[in-house]
Amino acid sequence: MNLGLSIVSLARFQFAMTTVFHFFFVPLSIGLAFVVAVMETIYVVKKDVMYKHMAQFWGRIFLLSFAVGVVTGIIQEFQFGMNWSEYSRFMGDIFGAPLAIEALVAFFMESTFIGLWMFGWDRFNAGIHCAFIWLTSIGTMISAMWILAANSFMQNPVGFMINAKTGRAQMTSFGAVIKNPQLWYELPHVLFGAFVTGSFVVAGMAAFALLKKKNVQFFRKSIKVSLIIGLLATVGVVGMGDVQTRYIIKEQPMKFAATEGLYKDSGSPAAWAIVSGMDTKNHKTDWSIEVPYVLDILSYHKLQGNVKGQNAINKELHAKYDKKFGKDMNYYVPTKTLFWSFRTMAFSGGLFALIAIVGLIFNRASSTLIERQRWFLWVLGICTFLPFVANTAGWFITELGRYPWVVYGLLTIADAVSPNVSVASLLTSNIIYFCLFSGLGVVMIVLSRRALHHGPDDLLNAPDDAPYDPYGKEAFSHE
Repeated sequence: MNLGLSIVSLARFQFAMTTVFHFFFVPLSIGLAFVVAVMETIYVVKKDVMYKHMAQFWGRIFLLSFAVGVVTGIIQEFQFGMNWSEYSRFMGDIFGAPLAIEALVAFFMESTFIGLWMFGWDRFNAGIHCAFIWLTSIGTMISAMWILAANSFMQNPVGFMINAKTGRAQMTSFGAVIKNPQLWYELPHVLFGAFVTGSFVVAGMAAFALLKKKNVQFFRKSIKVSLIIGLLATVGVVGMGDVQTRYIIKEQPMKFAATEGLYKDSGSPAAWAIVSGMDTKNHKTDWSIEVPYVLDILSYHKLQGNVKGQNAINKELHAKYDKKFGKDMNYYVPTKTLFWSFRTMAFSGGLFALIAIVGLIFNRASSTLIERQRWFLWVLGICTFLPFVANTAGWFITELGRYPWVVYGLLTIADAVSPNVSVASLLTSNIIYFCLFSGLGVVMIVLSRRALHHGPDDLLNAPDDAPYDPYGKEAFSHE
């Protein structure tokens, strides 16, 4: 039976599945660690024990996300060796260095201080204990930096040479890899996105709890802190997204043209398409609803300027790479996916800012408006899930916009796949991974829901000197 499956398509699907699922938890862990650190800092400064209980309660969700993130990260790295051995052979000398440093330095730092934070509530004074969660939070950010250093090389190879005998990429300058402009445009955008994720997960879960009108002050304060962080982070993610976009215009113009649905050059002034009907087979746009000048403003911060279309860029890429990769290469990226992914991100950013502002107005200390606006609590609750959609859309743009390369200009996707895998083995491993990830996702949701349903009563009613165990039986009780 021919299902139309190929080794390349199944390997790509497996990479996408493992990476998307892992990337659900990476921004969540980074964001929650930061939110919990802010809450504990407020406790240390204000001596208000409510913020201590907030840090402990939301820390339970952080610990769950951290644990699941570690498991999914191991699986993701494992499938590099399974399905992408040619990539590993070509890139191992460069890709291995940042990953090794991430494991030996950043992950070791996270693991050490997260343990001290988890079990050190009654063993250290408040200031030292607060430092533990900040060091954990910083560790998660450093971890992201090293992972993105490896990814940035794939987007913009620097500091390397090709060994003529082995055909492998060899690092010639570690400093160049670390100074890669792609990294320092991408990292702040990812971190701000993580802060948005953590803050809106806390705010959304608190909104669901507030609908039941239990522990009102606890969850109102949780919403206030998280929405302030979320609003500031949204400004940061939009600002850094703008900076990163202008960098991509120069370095990966095909990716940018696809996010705007451009096949022909825009001309000047350039209009921004709100929606478009694209014929990807014939590489043309059939229709679009446009706003004049907006694309110029987004691209160049002025009211004039031409944006190059995919058809012209495709000709340039053929002229540059035909000698090495042949005339049959397809340099067109998945335009519809990138076009709608970009608009999903943009819409999400505006929605996050609007909801944060409205939520902070409704949640003023002198008002009980947020408790009476059940419709808004439902909207805020649903926004628990929106950051994951926005993060996935951003990942699609980053990775699919590099097509047909695994390492831009050096190694194609087709050349990176393991030569000894089969359709049957890939189909089997895809099914196994999908079931495993689904199971992990269900466990994460069930335990988080139990923690929210149980609420912070065990913390609020406990004596101040009572020992605290984040994994105690009362933490995830379903009663």
